[in-house]
Formats: sequence, C-alpha cells, structure tokens
Amino acid sequence: MNPHQRAAQAAARPPALDRLLARDAMQALIAHHGRTEVLAIAREQLAQWRALHEVAEAGQAGFDAQAFEAACARVLAGRAQPSLRPVFNLSGTVLHTNLGRAPLPAEAIAAVAAVMGGPGNLEYELGSGERGDRDAHLEGLLRELTGAEAATAVNNNAAAVLLVLNTLAQGKAVPVSRGELIEIGGAFRIPDIMRRAGARLVEVGTTNRTHRRDFADAIDSRTALVMKVHTSNYAVQGFTAAVPETELAQLCREHDLPFVVDLGSGTLVDLTRYGLPAEPTPRQSLAAGAQLVTFSGDKLLGGPQAGLIVGERALVARIKRNPLKRALRLDKMTIAALEAVLRLYRDPDRLAERLPTLRLLTRTRAELQALAERVAPALAQALGAHAVVQILPCRSQIGSGSLPVERLDSVCLAITPPPGLRRAGSFPQRLAAALRALPVPVIGHIADGQLRLDLRGLEAGAQEQSFVAQLAQLRSAAGAEVLPQA
Repeated sequence: MNPHQRAAQAAARPPALDRLLARDAMQALIAHHGRTEVLAIAREQLAQWRALHEVAEAGQAGFDAQAFEAACARVLAGRAQPSLRPVFNLSGTVLHTNLGRAPLPAEAIAAVAAVMGGPGNLEYELGSGERGDRDAHLEGLLRELTGAEAATAVNNNAAAVLLVLNTLAQGKAVPVSRGELIEIGGAFRIPDIMRRAGARLVEVGTTNRTHRRDFADAIDSRTALVMKVHTSNYAVQGFTAAVPETELAQLCREHDLPFVVDLGSGTLVDLTRYGLPAEPTPRQSLAAGAQLVTFSGDKLLGGPQAGLIVGERALVARIKRNPLKRALRLDKMTIAALEAVLRLYRDPDRLAERLPTLRLLTRTRAELQALAERVAPALAQALGAHAVVQILPCRSQIGSGSLPVERLDSVCLAITPPPGLRRAGSFPQRLAAALRALPVPVIGHIADGQLRLDLRGLEAGAQEQSFVAQLAQLRSAAGAEVLPQA
C-alpha cells in the first residue's frame, strides 16, 4: 500500500473517541444528557459504523463526523423522551381508560405540587402532635357529600370491592344476580375478584331477570352479605327485571346481613342537573338502605384513580383494620388531588366550569362547531394535497364503563384521502401514525375509511393553540414515508 492509499484509508476511519467527544456538538450533548449516557451511545454508534464499514465496498465515503453527531443526538433524544406522556384525546371517548380517564382540575394539580416536594401531615395530627390517619383528609368530605357515617379510600374500585369482600365475606357465600357479573377493563371480572377475596359467589336469577325470591332462596347460614353490582359498562334491554335496592336492603335487614352496592363508576351529583343522563349516586344507594357503597374516584367523579368505600361506621372500621388496607392505601399525591376535587363539589353551581370531566361532557354542539371551524383550516393547510378535511357531526361516548348506551352530540374533523390516492386502503392508519408521532401525540379513531378527530376532547384556549401550533410538524413527525402520497 502506497502512502497515498494509507492516507486515504486513515481519512476514512473515525477519529479516536476522545477526539469525537471533544467536538462542540458532542460537548453540548454531554451538557444536556451527561457524559456517561453520551459515551455509551457514542460507542454504540461507532460500533454500528464499523460493522457497516467492514462490508462496505472500496471507495465508499468515509466517516462523517456530523452524521455521527446527528445520529447520537437522535438516539439520545429518544432515550430522554418520557414513556408516560401527555396526549390529545380526540378519540371520541371522553373518559378513556387507556388515556388516563379523568383530567384533573387546576386545584388538584396545585394541591399535588404543594405536597410532593417535601414533608406533609399525611399521618400526623397537627392539633395533638400525635400520629394521625391518612383517611382523615378525605373522610369528612366523603361523609358530607354522600351522607355516610364513615368512609375510607384505596387505590381503585376493584380494590375497594376486594377489600370489602375479604373483610366481610372471606370463606362465606355472597349472592349476586347473574345479570350483574360484569367484566371491567383488562378482563377483570367480578367472579375473579370475589374468588381472590376468599368469598364464594352464589349466582342467583338469570341474565335478564332476577327477583327478590331468587335472593331469598339463596340466603342460608353460610351467607355473609348480599351484593348488588351496577352494570355501568353495559345494559340489558328488553324483557328484564332487577330487584330494587330498597327491597334488597329490606331482605338483608330481615336476615341481619350487610347489603353492599358496587356502583363502579359513581358520581356525587345528579347529572340531569347538567343535561346529562341520570346515573345513581352513593347518597341514593345509602338512602335506599345500602350499608356499604363502593365507587371510583377517576371516572364520573372526575378525580384521580381511587376506590372509595362509604357507609356504616362499624363496617368501615372493620374494613380499615384489614391488613390488606395498608397494601391498597392511597399515597399523599392521590389524597391531595382527591381532596381538592371533592372540595369542588361543595359549589355545584360552578362545578361544570371547574371540573374538567363535567366541562367536557357538557360542551354544546355550537361550541364544538365553532372550535372545528377554527381548527380545520390549520389541519387542512398542514396536510396540503395529502388529504381532505371535513367538519362532520358525530357522537361521543362517555367511557370508562359510564352510561354505556348513552352518546353525546359532538363534532369531528373527518380526514379522507384525496381522489386518485395510491394505497388508499392504508390511508387512515398511516395518517393516524403520523399524528401519534407529533411532540404531543394526537389520538383519533378510524371509522368508515376515515380518520376522525372528535373535538369534544380538545379544550378551547391554550390546549387548542398547542394543538394547532404543532400541526406544521406533521410532515416530518414520523418520516416522509408516513404521510400518504397522491
């Protein structure tokens, strides 16, 4: 090999790693990500370059330091991206389980921020200077808002049901109507929860019709309690019958048994006041004779994930003594958020303005139409000739097992391929992928060959502006090949 060839070969090889790391671009990455992280990624990128270089044809271009730096920057940016991120929920399901259910009000966010950075009186009684009970931060509000004698809270409603059954019915029988053996999200089923709680399920009645006598016939010396489960995530229609809570409560009193109602989603107010379909409340169940009621904090109630148990003082006290209560208890951030949300219910006249869940559910068709007319031109401009954007009426669902057969009038942006588009069949999927690749991913849904963005989930103001501002990045968000080509 002559000197010229040796010089050309040396120029094709990458500089020493220390020299690469000393370059300005790499120093900037080190300042942002730390030397350890950058060093590891730089080594990976060099190894990849050498693996490709070994099989490269003679005369191929040599090492490109700027391309190397860009590759390191891309990998580091990807690794620095949080796994749990905010998204725009334009799916048409307001309380979307997979997207975190209820958005929290500003008061709850401020309350969490106030306690998460340092110590707080989580289990410390400031008046006496002695150890306290973390439930005390919530119990007074829950009693006030439901009319219960006592209350406690755990990390979700499935946990609340599990804890009640394990405390009151371990090794004993619990009659439940066949029409109420629900399956909730993620294939969690009431029979499975009962089995794990150590209770024995006794199915009574039929899928569509259950009568008081069915429960009466099932009660014997091995019965621990009677449970009624609100079928919040489906509806049986037609030739149906269910036993009213007042009748089951009377039956339980006759046999000296606790009567438990699992409301599932749960709401603390009469939703018809806000123009929404009626949904049973804990106060109504307790007034009908239920001794314990369980419900969620993060669905219609509009708070953080939690399972709430309200009812008779003696029964709640037994539940709180169960060792499982400690395993299922809430942390200080959830308690702070839930307390702030519950306080909003003291002012029902302004609740629809201050509670995001209720605000989203009560938005008018006219408001959504105006929003669509503001947003549609920006989306059409971002897509250019790649798509056609139309404003269409649609129907939103509440979600998270709440009012399953009810739909809310809404407005969506329906995106369709332009005439003559190649590979039109894959158009919605490719466009949906491009929207999910934006800095704040946009989640829509596909129906009838269209990608639809239901605007009920997009609030006017700052959220609307943020959504529009990032649309300009749509073409480059997920690579040039993602957007459809006419």
